[in-house]
Amino acid sequence: MTTSPGADSPLPAESPADPDERTEVRAAVRQAVSVSIATGLYGISFGALSVVAGLTLPQTMVLSLLMFSGGSQFALLGVVASGGTSAAAVTTAGLLGLRNTLYGAQLSPLLALHGWRRVLAAHVTIDESTAVATAQRSKAAFRAGFWWTGIGIFVVWNLLTLVGALAGDAMGDPKAWGLDAAAGAAFLALLWPRLASRVMQLTAALAVVVAVVLLPFVPPGVPVLAAAAAAIVIGQVARQPRQPITVTQYVPDGAAHPSPTASPEAPPATAGPTDPAAPVDPANPPDPAAPPDPTTTTDRTEES
Repeated sequence: MTTSPGADSPLPAESPADPDERTEVRAAVRQAVSVSIATGLYGISFGALSVVAGLTLPQTMVLSLLMFSGGSQFALLGVVASGGTSAAAVTTAGLLGLRNTLYGAQLSPLLALHGWRRVLAAHVTIDESTAVATAQRSKAAFRAGFWWTGIGIFVVWNLLTLVGALAGDAMGDPKAWGLDAAAGAAFLALLWPRLASRVMQLTAALAVVVAVVLLPFVPPGVPVLAAAAAAIVIGQVARQPRQPITVTQYVPDGAAHPSPTASPEAPPATAGPTDPAAPVDPANPPDPAAPPDPTTTTDRTEES
């Protein structure tokens, strides 16, 4: 029996009525599926490296299912494999995971979720789900991109983590498979179309410089946070409205400066054809039957 998305589904219940919006939703789903496959394949590397580092199969799967943040998972493995303490491993993974807080602040107003859906959305708020969602133009495509990417990566990543953990040493060096490059290539493909404006290009360049400069000197996770902070600063500065340009009238030296509050002078009144003070052209005398000029009539009334 098939059921349509309803109140118990994390996916949006309403279907877009606009044909253009439906096209955008389908494009977002295709993008999410491709990113899910490219990123999820890297889970094989995590599963194999986790077993090599000394974690058991249950420990590997619990770590992957509950933490579900690739960068944090690999950072924790790196500390464990080098003989570091549990506190150091948790701290390092936590620093990398802080970036998801920034993602949540950006996604929450558009997702507008409550209850268990909010908890589920927080768990699948990662780099890729945020990137796919924010690349969309409509709200329906935004939600479809977020849910399909987040849940898709969660399923593929954990399934292939299990495969990698079961294979273990039989896979050899996971880096030789080039799976780490697949996730980076998918993320770059999402980022590239958004670098059309000069502001976005400057933001990306500054973020790269900040991350590369800090990388040798600070713990893992800090360069990512610093790069994100630099991008936020540029975004706020670029969003500020420009001050209007005022044109000042040029007044020669020594000339009287007009008062800014003075009202413009009225043009001198010109004598109308029915004004008795106006000179009469003998060749073209006024018509006695013509109605009087309302302007001169008003002036004479005020004088009397």
